[in-house]
Formats: sequence, C-alpha cells, structure tokens
Amino acid sequence: MGVLAVLASGIVAAQESGGAVGRGYSGLSGDADRGFYVARAAGCITCHRAADESGSLFSGGLPIESRAGTYFVPNITPHPEDGIGDWTFEDFARSLTEGLDPEGRHYFPVYPYPFYTHLSSQDIVDLWEAVQSVPPVAGRAPKHRLRLLYRMRGAVGGWKNRFFQRGELAPVEGKSEQWNRGRYLAEGPAHCGACHTPRGAMGGRDLSRRYQGGVEKVGSNGPDITTAALRANGWTEGDLAWSLRSGIMPNGDTYGSSMAELVQHGTRYLSNADLAAIANYFFDPPAPE
Repeated sequence: MGVLAVLASGIVAAQESGGAVGRGYSGLSGDADRGFYVARAAGCITCHRAADESGSLFSGGLPIESRAGTYFVPNITPHPEDGIGDWTFEDFARSLTEGLDPEGRHYFPVYPYPFYTHLSSQDIVDLWEAVQSVPPVAGRAPKHRLRLLYRMRGAVGGWKNRFFQRGELAPVEGKSEQWNRGRYLAEGPAHCGACHTPRGAMGGRDLSRRYQGGVEKVGSNGPDITTAALRANGWTEGDLAWSLRSGIMPNGDTYGSSMAELVQHGTRYLSNADLAAIANYFFDPPAPE
C-alpha cells in the first residue's frame, strides 16, 4: 500500500470512526486494586511512571526511541489540563480499544492499543478506577520528535485498516483454561508481540512469524521466544515463569534494557498462577489465527 493510499484510507477511517464504544460495560463495577494489577500486567506503570523516577505512577514523560523518532509517554493522572482529568470513562475505554483520543483522532500505534483492544471489559473498568485513584500531577510530556513522514496522524487510519484487529479474544476450544489465560495475557495486556514479533516496512506485525523476534527500540532487539527457540536455548516452562518474576535467565544472566524494566515495574507483581499461564502458553505453540 503506497503512502497516498494509506492517507486516503486514513481519512475514510477517521470519517467512519464513531464515538460509541463497541462493547457493553453496564453492570460492571471497578476495583482500583484489581486495576493496579492490570496496570502492572499491561506495562502502564512501566511506561507512564515519572521520567525522573519521582514516584508518581502515571505522570509520564519517558522517551521511547524508535526508527520513527522519539515518542514521549503522556501524563495519564487525573489532572484536568495536563493529564486525563477531563476524560469520561467512554473516552478512556475508546482509547484502549479503538486507539482514538476524545476528539476521535488516531493515536500513533506506539501506544499498544492493537493489544489493549483485547482487554476484557472488566479489566478496562478496573484500570479506569486505578487511574482515577492517583493524585493529579501537573506537567505535560514533551511533544513527540518524529521524522517527517511519521508525523502524519491521518495516515494511522490507513495503518489501522490493514493491521489493527479490534475486539476481545474468544477462548480457543480444546485448550485448557490455563493456556487461554496465558494467551489473553500475552496477546492482550502484556503485549509480548509488540517487541518480539517482526514488523514490516509500515510497522505492522508479521503474524506469520509471531514471536520470532523483533526490534524492541533503537539499538535493542526482542529475541525469538517461540517454543522451538526457547527449548533450543535450554528454557523450560518453569524457567520462563521464574524469569518473569526474578529477571534471571536459566544461564544465570539477567534481563537488560526494556525487559528488565518490565520485570521491575510489571511482571514480578503478577500471581504465580498468571506467570505459569504465560509460560504454558509459550510452551504450547499458539493456535493459528
């Protein structure tokens, strides 16, 4: 798809995007403690913590270096001007599931909504309660510093038409409850494929090579974590679960770069059952989609 075609389809997508969230939330009540658990699993705290490590969970500012340039993670505290204090729940849910801001503009997919769209309605409600429960913090992240061709937000609509698969994940029949839970975590909140699946020239994941390794950020690669690769490198299911808790690999080395941050601020807080579920998913080849 050429640039002009991407731009044209992006305009159409922007025109067709409605304000309604395409799922139901009625009857669900949120719980902030559960929401913080989701935030850990989803990397929200890993990325949205204060850039100066001041302790504010969601005040943002961290830079993300990529081939497109530098993105800066926004403030998502309830501050009315600098954060998301003037958002409604519907705004929040739509940002996660549709990749749209309150005005209906497309977010760049560095925000991993292609994975968060798979979040359950209950997890979204809980996550909203967690975000709303923290103190509002003043201060906006710097503006993104992107290369020229990557600044065209309207083109993201075309990108979505080609690469964005909306909606919750249905359980795979014939697989265990544990495996399906691991799939939900890996393909949804934990967004493992964001770093570990190869991408094409337009930045879309090549799902025919799921988990075969990808660019994590400039100068850093997410390794191949397919079942075959893990076994070839001497990993067991137990090793994988333990490494997500401890940051220590079977050879005694430790994770580096973004994976170390993910363990420090995210996966080490997950339950033993959830870590075992993720490991089970990766050691049983995913069903074709």
